[in-house]
Amino acid sequence: MSTDENKTIELAGSITVRELSEKINASPIEVIKNLMANGVMANINQLIDFDTAAIVSAEFGYEVTQKTFDKAPEEEIGEIPLWRRLIESEDKKDLLRRPPVVTILGHVDHGKTTLLDALRHTHVVEGEAGGITQHIGAYQAKHNDRTITFLDTPGHEAFSSMRARGAQGADIVILVIAADDGVMPQTKEAIAHSKVANVPMIVAMNKMDKSNADPERVKQQLAENDMVPDEWDGDTIIVPLSAINQEGLDDLMEAILLVADNMDILANPKGETIGTVIEAKIERGRGVMATLLVQNGTLEEGDVVIAGTTYGRIKAMFNYQGEKICEALPSTPVSVMGLCDVPVAGDLFQVVQNEKVAREIIKEREIEAEEQAFASKGGMTLEQIFERFQAGETKELRLIIKADVQGSLEPIINSVKELGIGEIGVNVLHSDTGNISESDVMLATASDAVIIGFNVEPDSAAKRLAETNKIAIRTYNIIYRLIEDIEKALKGLLEPEIREMVIGKAVVLAIFKASRHGKVAGCRVLDGELRRNGKIRLFREGTEEAIFTGEIASLRRHQEDVREVRKGFECGIGLRGFNEFQEGDTLECFVLETVAPI
Repeated sequence: MSTDENKTIELAGSITVRELSEKINASPIEVIKNLMANGVMANINQLIDFDTAAIVSAEFGYEVTQKTFDKAPEEEIGEIPLWRRLIESEDKKDLLRRPPVVTILGHVDHGKTTLLDALRHTHVVEGEAGGITQHIGAYQAKHNDRTITFLDTPGHEAFSSMRARGAQGADIVILVIAADDGVMPQTKEAIAHSKVANVPMIVAMNKMDKSNADPERVKQQLAENDMVPDEWDGDTIIVPLSAINQEGLDDLMEAILLVADNMDILANPKGETIGTVIEAKIERGRGVMATLLVQNGTLEEGDVVIAGTTYGRIKAMFNYQGEKICEALPSTPVSVMGLCDVPVAGDLFQVVQNEKVAREIIKEREIEAEEQAFASKGGMTLEQIFERFQAGETKELRLIIKADVQGSLEPIINSVKELGIGEIGVNVLHSDTGNISESDVMLATASDAVIIGFNVEPDSAAKRLAETNKIAIRTYNIIYRLIEDIEKALKGLLEPEIREMVIGKAVVLAIFKASRHGKVAGCRVLDGELRRNGKIRLFREGTEEAIFTGEIASLRRHQEDVREVRKGFECGIGLRGFNEFQEGDTLECFVLETVAPI
């Protein structure tokens, strides 16, 4: 199949059969036949490694070069946390290396806590309910006389916000993936959180002791999620290990220190003391106990600390082993006594001069919080995107895309990534199949993103959270309309969408004469509620189309006018311009709501 003219193409560490066929101007069938001739069985969407792709390409007269993996622009999306900005403002001569802070993320039951347990030679798993981590813990371990601080974050979906906070407080992320299970929904979400936080990631491929472990499949799945393994000439370090057999742990510690040595993990022990609240609770006999991670300066017993809208003087400090200590240097997790109230995990803490200053700052924060609650900033709308762009605060529209099947997801992502108006681009932070979940809304809240759904709907928890945080969720069932709306949003042309929402159903039980409205129907509400300001569609048995659509003229219960009647109750209803009720008619109450532009 070789040709006289030799051409050159550039390939990444891995590529699908379909993509390769496009690059070498051959049909996918021809490529599959060539692969079979070389002993490789692959379908059209399967990933093949660089060496295999090079052999096939040579058969079709193409010379292959390897693509270099510089940091992708879309990964540079994390906003710099305040504590990092503070460290950057310190005098460079005062900065010293500090231990790296590592957070462990991944899907539930992939072995995160077992791994941490093996690293620390303690037994965290045994103390957890059902062997699943229920809170964030902060611990330290040593390797080659160097200290590493670990944040152990929960992995199952209910704790998405904790994982987001863990990524924001860390220097390095360890993504634990079970070799027998592969990339799962929370694995993809952890990748997204790490990208938002702009934190380097090491993959710990756990459970290599299992007979059904399939490391090559895991590597392919990672490559499909823009995490190309270093052995495929990517920039993702993958460490195979078995936490339960304590195999590969030294390799993981070496990888952490290797990544840390290539970063400026610095702090000023004599500078302003600042850090993050890891967790907090009230303990019987001890009062408020807060776990703090010091990120700059030195925290000392007797310091006055403010965190969010709470403050207090530190009465006692304990290290991760429960031993009493008097000071904590950068990257040290400590449990402290003395705060007057329970701070929120993820809040920044800082040391102030005295309690009077602390109370003044808290008062200002409470006023500011009230103003923000009144303003209800919420998620990003189209107008806010352009306002922030003009102010130099953002240069992209961030999206979280959910679709019903992978076949729909891929063309949507490919299409939206090609959009962009001027300097404003489109950045897909996270994409997956399945309904829009609470964790998707949490990620959107943390990253100022808009959620796009194709042939999927938000679940009830996601709806509530989106309403609370004013996160924009837009759903579609036609791809070109989805793409068209995003393009219009970037051009500033998208108008608010008027959407119809059915809020209740009722059945007519009897008909009565009324002087003002001619006839009214005595009804029982079967589902939801009837609202006085809603509209009504009336259906009759044997008809598919509504025989009347219009406004409610009257809504009464026990001879009194009411605004609404809920499920299970009876009422009298009159319709404007309609009197021909029959027993058994079904009434459908609906309202029109305005959905803000993207």
